[in-house]
Amino acid sequence: MKTSNTRTSRVGRNPFVHEPKFTMTEKIKIGLMSVTVFPVRLLLVSFFMLLAWPFAFTASLGRSEFVIEPQSWWRRFIDICLRVIMRAMWFCGGFHWIKVKGERAAPSEVPILTVAPHSTYFDAIPVTMTMCSIVTKLESRSIPVWGTLISYIRPVFVFRSDQDSRRKTVEEIKRRAQSEGKWPQIMIFPEGTCTNRSGLILFKAGAFIPALPVQPVILRYPNKLDTVSWTWQGPGAFKILWLTLCQPHNSMEIEYLPIYTPSNEEKENPALFANNVRELMAKALELPLTDLSFDDREIILSKGPLCIHNYSSLLEFNQLVCRLGLKVGTTDSVFEEQARRARKLQGDRLGLEGFAQFLNLQITDMLRQIYSFFDEHGDGLIDIRHYIIALSTVLRPKKSMETLKLAFKMYESEEDGTILEKELAVILEIMLGVKEMELSVLFLTLNGPNTGKITYDQLRGYLKQHPLITQDVLVFKDHPRKLCICRPRSCNGQNHNKDD
Repeated sequence: MKTSNTRTSRVGRNPFVHEPKFTMTEKIKIGLMSVTVFPVRLLLVSFFMLLAWPFAFTASLGRSEFVIEPQSWWRRFIDICLRVIMRAMWFCGGFHWIKVKGERAAPSEVPILTVAPHSTYFDAIPVTMTMCSIVTKLESRSIPVWGTLISYIRPVFVFRSDQDSRRKTVEEIKRRAQSEGKWPQIMIFPEGTCTNRSGLILFKAGAFIPALPVQPVILRYPNKLDTVSWTWQGPGAFKILWLTLCQPHNSMEIEYLPIYTPSNEEKENPALFANNVRELMAKALELPLTDLSFDDREIILSKGPLCIHNYSSLLEFNQLVCRLGLKVGTTDSVFEEQARRARKLQGDRLGLEGFAQFLNLQITDMLRQIYSFFDEHGDGLIDIRHYIIALSTVLRPKKSMETLKLAFKMYESEEDGTILEKELAVILEIMLGVKEMELSVLFLTLNGPNTGKITYDQLRGYLKQHPLITQDVLVFKDHPRKLCICRPRSCNGQNHNKDD
């Protein structure tokens, strides 16, 4: 698989990881606040949230989820009460002063507000200040107390169990956006997930498909100590709450940027529209663009002995796979069927037409791009097994052993179930996203005679005993310790066999 360098420079810091580090002084302050201020703040925040519940519940009674009715005087009164209560709640949580820059446009002028970066559940503050609608998963409606407050703002619910959910969500956003201000504004976080604010990841196109003007809104948390970031790897929800409530003051800034009206080209191309708005917001935030998306998070956060080492080429491949729609419907049984068909080819390489027939797809520019990833020799022929291994790696990054087992099924000998050293090298190069794998150390440290062959069970047993195989045994191009581990003994003469 060809390794692309086009994305590497734009990935930078992992946006899905946040591991806060505290000095001894900060730890002492948090300890003191934990037994003094924190219990009081938690009690007050809980009180105001519970106080808001009956107001939101009453205002939601008898209201249609699909038809907007004129707001009566008592619902307007409840709306004001809720804004006051929620602002008091955030004040008790340490958000004493919230700086607002710029001016929010009227719903009739701009139906959609695009908000970024999305990094924490405290991003709900501008939602409660404006009572805009949001896009959220259906399950959030069942959260005690908070679910009622979410239902009150008339969100666009996403039915994740429905395979057609994405299309229905976009249609609902478009329907509301074209209501000429009758529906509340929709506040959308186009990143689609929380990051650590180290850069703006790729925007999803949902907010831009209606091809109507949007108003970008940027959020800042200027506190010296970042306790609010809630990412895929890092402190959990309650720890974030605890650490934040233990801060004397939590700063937040909300800035409404000028309205962005799409050009004719952007109206025809939502992805271009989204990217141009993202560039504008990144410039205002003075943050870099991070060429990653919500769909990339599991690849970057892969763990285990065969976790992805260099994900640049796999991320680009994953992006193309998602655009081509191959991610939906590719189940474990589909992988098994593809592996069975690939084994029958016995290593025979396929041209572009054969590749399209194998996948039962028509030849398109995007399919050509995917095909080019595996045309390593530039002769217009690819080994379909390489494609299946790469696809399994990006679609099942947390199940590297299943990918490895699938690969063995395509390569193993019928006589003894073994594969050759060079075949295992190709498999691991694809799975780890690296080049020029060297396995001499691995085969020398295996028990038994070095035949240059290995079974899946042998390798699985070895991985259980050597969970740090990537650092200690495997050697590949640009490996940080390549000069030291390219031989059975290290540079200082010590054996790398962890059993010693």
